[in-house]
Amino acid sequence: MVQINGEAKEIAGKTLLEYLTENGFEPERVVVERNLEIIPSEALGHVMIQDEDVIEVLRFVGGG
Repeated sequence: MVQINGEAKEIAGKTLLEYLTENGFEPERVVVERNLEIIPSEALGHVMIQDEDVIEVLRFVGGG
């Protein structure tokens, strides 16, 4: 089981990039933290999600 933004999901075995694109995130507009480590955007397609990972996906929001 993986925790993503506080929600338990069965997604181990996918890359971070696969998860993001399948769930409507624009990879160039988010920051991904995996187990308290920021993952560089160029590495998202190479980092595999594993059981017990804790992942936070943060979106950039504009405003003024």
